[in-house]
Amino acid sequence: MSTASLFLKACCTMDHPAYLKWWTVFFLCTLLFSFSFGEVRYVLPEEMQRGSVIGNVVRDLGLQLSQLHARRARVVAEGTSLHCELDTASGNLLISQRIDREELCAQAAACILQFQLLLEDPLQAFSLVLDISDINDNSPAFATDEIKLDLVESTVLGWRFPLESAHDPDLGTNSVCEYKLSQNDHFALEISTQINGNAYPELVLKKPLDREEEAEHLLEISGLDGGHPVRSGTASIRIRVLDANDNIPVFSQRVYRVSVPENSPLGTLIATLNATDLDEGVYGEITYSFSHLSDKMGGVIEINPLNGEVRVAGVIDYEEASSHELDVQAKDGGGQASHCKLIINVIDVNDNNPVIEIKSASTRVAEDSKPGTMIALINIYDLDTGSSGRVTCSISDYVPFKLVSEVKNYYMLVTGEMLDREVQPEYNITVTATDAGSPPLSSVKVLTLVVDDVNDNPPTFTQSAYNVNVLENQPMGTFVLKLQAQDIDDAANAKIIYRISKDTNSDVSSLLTINPDTGELFTSRLFDYEQSAHFQIKVTARDGGDPPLSATCAVNVFIKDQNDNAPVVLYPVQTSGFIAEDMVPIEAPRGYLVTKVVAVDADSGHNAWLAYRIIKATRPNLFMADLHTGEIRTLRAFMEEDEPKHTLVVLVTDNGVDALSATATVSIVISDGLPVFNELFQFADDSQDENNLTLYLIIALSAVSFLFLLLISCVCYFKLCRRSYVYRSTTNSLPIFPTTYCSSTLTDFSHCGTLLGDDRYDPFLTTGSWRGDFRFGPNTDTDTLKKRSAAYQKNTLRRLSAERGSLKVRAGPQHPCYVIK
Repeated sequence: MSTASLFLKACCTMDHPAYLKWWTVFFLCTLLFSFSFGEVRYVLPEEMQRGSVIGNVVRDLGLQLSQLHARRARVVAEGTSLHCELDTASGNLLISQRIDREELCAQAAACILQFQLLLEDPLQAFSLVLDISDINDNSPAFATDEIKLDLVESTVLGWRFPLESAHDPDLGTNSVCEYKLSQNDHFALEISTQINGNAYPELVLKKPLDREEEAEHLLEISGLDGGHPVRSGTASIRIRVLDANDNIPVFSQRVYRVSVPENSPLGTLIATLNATDLDEGVYGEITYSFSHLSDKMGGVIEINPLNGEVRVAGVIDYEEASSHELDVQAKDGGGQASHCKLIINVIDVNDNNPVIEIKSASTRVAEDSKPGTMIALINIYDLDTGSSGRVTCSISDYVPFKLVSEVKNYYMLVTGEMLDREVQPEYNITVTATDAGSPPLSSVKVLTLVVDDVNDNPPTFTQSAYNVNVLENQPMGTFVLKLQAQDIDDAANAKIIYRISKDTNSDVSSLLTINPDTGELFTSRLFDYEQSAHFQIKVTARDGGDPPLSATCAVNVFIKDQNDNAPVVLYPVQTSGFIAEDMVPIEAPRGYLVTKVVAVDADSGHNAWLAYRIIKATRPNLFMADLHTGEIRTLRAFMEEDEPKHTLVVLVTDNGVDALSATATVSIVISDGLPVFNELFQFADDSQDENNLTLYLIIALSAVSFLFLLLISCVCYFKLCRRSYVYRSTTNSLPIFPTTYCSSTLTDFSHCGTLLGDDRYDPFLTTGSWRGDFRFGPNTDTDTLKKRSAAYQKNTLRRLSAERGSLKVRAGPQHPCYVIK
């Protein structure tokens, strides 16, 4: 039901003039206030029934009806009780409890109730103003049912006696506007106006009094309001006629105006009233009293009946009333009295702290919220007036939030910049409201805001690449490595799932499996070093966000060799039915090369180092096998009693921890008539070799001693040079470093049994070496090993040429050999 229809219904019970008056008021208020931006104002009479429709906010604010429920629309009040409610189904604003204008606004000229219509997500606030109009629902009432007056029979005609006015809580025409006095011959009633515009009755003597004729007069006074229908209240006036008392008390002022600060202490002197009476004795004794004092003022102001001092008896509150007008009576002992006005102006002081009301607030906000996102709607107000009622609002410093005010006394707390939960997961925002009083008062309220995590940080591995060694032949499911990635996000956004990246070759990715929760890598099949010594996989760590973020790292797996391959004999060829025979001249001397056992091992490193030894022979101590090369040589010259055919069993073992071995059977035939090759002879002259070895040892010992002495001399020389005791000569005079100690060179035997490739590396001096204390002589070439190697190759080639027709050797893998010079 609209506001107009409510007024129409309310006015139907009135007479025609009242109807026109209410309709005119409603029309003017609608024109003035209904179309203000962001505000809708409703004018309604008091005492409407509960559930009555005030207006339709959806239509009046231009909203959609579906928005009310979806955005959790509600009506909130500002510092007052909520007298209305919102029906979200229809959009109507309804009366929720009794509205009594006199109770809410007392005698205020305008009774305004301020509400806000709040809609969330996004947060919006609309102002709802209820202008409560007065109806004639209260009758005038006098303070007492009987007014007593004592008048002297000699009272002059025309003398006025102020009477207590009737009180009507209603306003305007609904308040007291007329007084009537019962019919009598001696008194008339006239109306006077107070300074605040209120009317009060005065009793005027029209005919002389005669106590002897009539000692008491009983009158009735009625107070009528201007409402429709008219309401009234009555009181009786009892007048006693006293004997003559020539003088009445006279106040020094007809009106007393004083000011008192609110909250003044009890007993504070407000004013001292002074009245004098020229009579003596009992007729000159004056007592002071208030003619009419409301119940509220009765406990706030008191007057001393003997000396007229007016003092504070209770709490004076400016917010309840800014001024008080009191009627004071001074009565002498003869019953004559006079009256004056006491007007007390209350001075406002800053005694009310600002009020902070959180109308709507969010306790959580996403860290990716854009600047300007509303967090809370704050309403501040102060019950004080003037500068004491002006309030400013602020928040704590160094927080990424700010206050925005678009409506008076309303502040929106919004984000001022982007938030980062990883830097600050929670904020305690202190809202401070401070008034402009002296001294200023303030109120504080703390809002706690939790920053919700969003998936804005990808996982990071502790290393960009991992290197791990794995032994070959380990069983499936062997632990390899535990990868660890971290994500500084929270909850599901930080839960990491590991998997092998799709970028990894499918053949390689099948070698390992990964635990998706822990990042532990395990083998999924047996590794064979001989097939693959190294491979790389890529592992992706993906978090549980939406959308998920990921990071990738490389895992380099190096397979370590195990001794899992036994040596394989290449020569002599081992077959079940035939073994090649090697022939040796019968004149072969001691140390003559008969043949060579050639074996290979598919392992690498130490596991591929082979050792040869004879474990079985036709005649012991006739042949020997070189431990490292497998060459079989004679240990002595042949004798006539030696068998013409010999069979040797050579054991070939590798150098693994658990050594593996193979055997080779060598068949040797002693032939008469074969030539003896000197190149195959190893021990030509043992004594000469021993002498040469002794000589080499002596030369080496001398060289080491010389170098040691030279080193000591250099150290002493450096010490003296630092102290400037020795003169440094030019480089031409420096001692020559022996050429024997030039840097070593490396000769590469790319293939065993082939010609040597000799690459020589000359020594180089470092930067600044010219400052040293030695100079180096020219490089010399002492390539004895190369010469020996050439002679050895020559003899070998000769033997192979002679035996090529009868020997068939199966080719095997060639292994590089390196000799350090």
